[in-house]
Amino acid sequence: MNLIKVDFSKTTGVVKPLHGINNSPLTYGDELPELKNAGIPFVRLHDSGGAFGGTYLVDVPNIFPDFEADPNDPASYDFAFTDAYLKGLTASGMKIFYRLGVTIENNFRIKPHRIHPPKDFAKWAEICAGIVRHYNQGWAAGFHYDIEYWEIWNEPENPPMWTGTREQYYELYRVTANYLKQQFPDIKVGGYAGCGFYTLNHEGMSDLHQTFVPYFLDFLKFITTPATSAPLDFFSWHLYTSDPHEIILHANFVDEKLKESGLDGVENIFNEWNFIDRYDPDRWDSMKEMPGATFVASAFCLMQRSAIDKAMYYDALPTRRYCGLYYFPSQKVTKTYYSFKAFNELYKLGTAVECSSDEQDGLYVCAAKDDATNGAVLIVNKNATGCSVTVEIIGKESNPTCQVLDKSRLLEDGDCFANGALLLPPQSVILLRYMGENGVSQKCCDREKQEQVTPTNSRSDDGIDGETFS
Repeated sequence: MNLIKVDFSKTTGVVKPLHGINNSPLTYGDELPELKNAGIPFVRLHDSGGAFGGTYLVDVPNIFPDFEADPNDPASYDFAFTDAYLKGLTASGMKIFYRLGVTIENNFRIKPHRIHPPKDFAKWAEICAGIVRHYNQGWAAGFHYDIEYWEIWNEPENPPMWTGTREQYYELYRVTANYLKQQFPDIKVGGYAGCGFYTLNHEGMSDLHQTFVPYFLDFLKFITTPATSAPLDFFSWHLYTSDPHEIILHANFVDEKLKESGLDGVENIFNEWNFIDRYDPDRWDSMKEMPGATFVASAFCLMQRSAIDKAMYYDALPTRRYCGLYYFPSQKVTKTYYSFKAFNELYKLGTAVECSSDEQDGLYVCAAKDDATNGAVLIVNKNATGCSVTVEIIGKESNPTCQVLDKSRLLEDGDCFANGALLLPPQSVILLRYMGENGVSQKCCDREKQEQVTPTNSRSDDGIDGETFS
C-alpha cells in the first residue's frame, strides 16, 4: 500500500503564492466573488480583454494611443477602461502583476499591428513611467495601488509578439528597466516572460523552439555586462504541458542559469501555465475537468518545494479557450477552479510543513499549518483508478475533516477513511482539515452559497487566446 507522510513538527518555509492567474471575467469595477473566495493572490495582465487588449485595456498603445503625444501630459493617456478593470480586481483582493507591452497577435501573418519595436525606446520608457505613476502615485487622477511587479513585454522570442531582433528587445529592456528603477526604486522590474525551454527534454523541436534557450542565455549575458547592464528583479517564463514534473525541470534550469550569472536574488516567476495534452482532441474541455484539476493540484504540490517563487495560471477570461476556471457561456466555475480553492486553504495557513508521497505512482501531497493548531493536507490522485493509501500524520492527534473533489463532488464533505486507510477515488483531490483548539474548522467551500458573476462585456475571442506553442 502507498504511503503518504506529513510531519507538522517540521516546517519548510512559507506557502508560496502559486495560485495566481492571468486575467479574469471583464466586470468593470465589480468584485469577482468566486476569485475572492479562492483567495487568488496575483492577477497578471497580459492578453487582457481579447484581441488587441479589447482596444482599450492595459496595453501601452491602448493607454497611450498617439505615440507622438507628450508623455508628461495626462491628456495623452486613456486610462478609463483599465481604471475600471483594476478597480474590480483589487476589490477582489488580488494584487496586480502588470505587463507593459501588447497583446499577442496570433494572426500577425495577415498584418502585424502593435508588435513592432517602439520607434523611440526612451520615449516608450517615459510612457511606461506615466502608467506606473498613475497607478502607484495618483498621477493624472490615478490611484495608490502600490503595484510592485512591472513586466517589460511578453515572449519577445515569439513571432506573434515581437517583429524585431533579439538585440532590439534587449536594448528596449535595458532602457526601460533602468529608467523605471531610477524613477521608482521600490518597484520590481523584470521580464521577459519567455516562451519556455522545451528543447531541454523534447527532441525534434522546431527551429524556432531551438532558439529559446540561447535567447535566455544571451539575455542574461547582456544585462550582466557592465556596458549594457540592467536591473532584473524577476525572470518570468512559461510552459504548457501535461506533465507537472516538466515544470520543475524547467524551473531548476532557470534557477541554475540565474545563479551562474550572479543573479541569485532574482525571483523565479512562472507566469503562464496550463494543462495541455497535445494528443488529446478534447484538451480544451479536459483542462476544466478532473484531468486538469488533478494536474493543477499536483503542480501546486511540486512547485511548493521547487525554485519557483510565484506562479500565474493562464487563463481566467471565460471567452478564451485557455480558460480552465470557468465554463462558457454559463460562467460557472469548473472543477479546476476548486483545486485553486483547495490550495488557498494551505496558503491561508501560511507555513508549509514536511511531507512526502509516492509521486511516481501519481500521488502528490502538500501541507501547511498556522501559528495556532490548525492544519491542512492536500492530497492528489492523478490516476484513472482509485486506490487506498496509508497516511502517517506526525504532530496532529485529532481526526481531520475531509472534503473530496472528484468527478461527482466539488470539495464536498465525505467519509475518506476506511479500516485506517485513506480512500482516493480515481482522479481526485482530497483536502484534510485539522481543527484548532476551539474545535472550529472553517469549511473551505459551500456549494449552495457559491456566487457566479457574468461579465458585462462577454464576447468571442476571435482566436486570440494564448501562445503559438499551445
